[in-house]
Parts: sequence; C-alpha cells; structure tokens
Amino acid sequence: MIDWPVVVGGLMVAFLIIYSLTGGADFGGGVWDLLARGPRAEDQRTLIKNEIGPIWEANHVWLIVLIVILFADFPKVFSLMANALHIPLTLMLFGVVFRGSAFVFHAYDRQQRKRRWSFIFASASAVTPIMLGICVGGMSSGKIQIDPLGRLESGFWSGWVGLFPFLTGLFTLALFAYLAAVYLACQAKEALQEDFRKRALISAVIVGILAFACLISASTGAPRIYAALTTSPWSLPLNVAAGLCAAGSLWLLWRRKYGPARIITAGQVSLVILGWAFAMYPYLIYPAYTVQQAAAPPPLPALTFWVLACGSVVLVPSFLYLYKIFAWKSEEASQHSL
Repeated sequence: MIDWPVVVGGLMVAFLIIYSLTGGADFGGGVWDLLARGPRAEDQRTLIKNEIGPIWEANHVWLIVLIVILFADFPKVFSLMANALHIPLTLMLFGVVFRGSAFVFHAYDRQQRKRRWSFIFASASAVTPIMLGICVGGMSSGKIQIDPLGRLESGFWSGWVGLFPFLTGLFTLALFAYLAAVYLACQAKEALQEDFRKRALISAVIVGILAFACLISASTGAPRIYAALTTSPWSLPLNVAAGLCAAGSLWLLWRRKYGPARIITAGQVSLVILGWAFAMYPYLIYPAYTVQQAAAPPPLPALTFWVLACGSVVLVPSFLYLYKIFAWKSEEASQHSL
C-alpha cells in the first residue's frame, strides 16, 4: 500500500530543491548586485539583470506549488507555521514583493532613480534567503511546541529566535550566493567571467565555514538534526558525497571548467537540502507534527500526486523550453553589452 503523505512530502522536498536551484540562484544574483564593485561594477549588474530578468517570475512557480501542497495536504503544519513563524515568514514575503517590484521599476523608471531601485532589489534579495533559512532552522529546532489541542504554546518568538536559526539563515544566503556566482561565471565572458569566478571561490569557502558553524550550533540548538547528521546510517555516505561535490566544484572553478562546475555545485546544494529532509523525517515540524499526524484525510494526498503528475506533463517541458529560449537570449544580450 502506498503511503501517500510520505510520497507527497517527498515531492515537497523535490520542489524545494528545484526552487533553490532556480529561484535561490536569482536571490543570489541580487546579492552580487548589492556587492558589485570595481571598474566593471555596472557590467556585473547588467549581466545579472540579463540572466535573471526573463525567468525570475516563472521560477516562483515552484515555491507557489510547494505552499499549495502544504496548505492542501498538511493543513496543521501550514497553520502552525503561520503562527509560530509569522514574523520571519512575513519578512520573507515582503522581501519577495519588494524584490520583484524594485526589479520592474528599475527597468522602467527614470535613469536617475534606477540606482535606488537597484539597491532595494539587492537588499530584498539578501533578506529573503536569510528569513527562509531562519524558518527552516525554526522548524528543526524543537522549540515550536503545541498543547494537546494543537494550539501554539511556545509563542511567536521562541521557535525561531536563536543562534541555530540565525546561522541557518546566513548559510542559506551564502549557499544561494555561491550558486549564483557559479552560474554567472558560466554565462559571463572574459573579464566578467574572472570576476564571478573569484566571487564563487570566496563564497565557497564561506559556505564551508557556515556549514560547520551550523553543525556545531545544532548540537544544542537542534539536537535531532545534529544526531541525525552525525550518527544515522545514511549520514556518512551523504556527507561524503556533499564533501566531494564541494571539493570538486572548487577544483573545477580553479581550473576554469565552468560547465561541469555548475552541475557539481547544483548537486552540492541538492545534497544539503536532502540531508536536512532526511534528518527531519518523519517530522515536518519537530516535535509538533510528523508527516502522518499532519496529513489531510486520505483522498487528498493521492489526488494531489495525480494532479501534479498530470500537470508536470505540461509544466516541465514548458519550463525546459523557456530556459532554453532565454538562455540563448541572455547570452546574446551579454555579448552585446560587452
């Protein structure tokens, strides 16, 4: 018999990975827009906007699907998150809105105001991943408590205020910035390619430092996550695979092999998310709800799966075609700007 809640939960993890590899890289591009420096700063910003401009709205489809699945199939978790993580979730949504609005206004407003919109776009791009990571850290911390009736008992602050959620937020930001730097190095030409190669190498080191800091802080801030990542049967193979991806990405960037580096880096990010998902299982919010405890009545998860399966027949090829078209157009725009 198929355990449909677990299947749908697995799909949520898959959509989170896809969103991180696409929309997360867009947020990382905004970080590099904020940190653009040197004589080629404006060229760097132009490349970033050429790369994310055509597809940044479409990439949010994966986040929307994730939220809809959570609302429909795990309503108890949706409700608890909306209360316990209300503040970081609200700030995250503000960041998404301000980022998108600023990006559009930057394209159409007067020239003298464009730098202001660029700053808002870049700042929102940095705040949003931090809030996302804080929410993930809060869900994992074990500090979100409910009473026997399922009502929030721990308040609006205790679930996400702490060292571990904060470090997880910084780690998420660094991971997205690293991903974006590798993508941009792959797409850039000549001097700009070297600029983003250096940024990718630096951010890779920062990602490693923050990953270690998160693991250490998890020993007290999220004991379940720490125990799972250090003692579970799957932890050693997964950690070794993630480490090999990290080392391989660094080596490929050092050798200026950008295409393979992009693939390996995407694999590294995917393994990080999978490690968190495995460490959390069977909980969606620890220790409040497991997958089974939070699942909607039996017909809904199965129906959700088949709706997604049918919809993906149209959605996935459409996205692949979209990326192919705009990858060609963005490359042409980058060459023209250079």
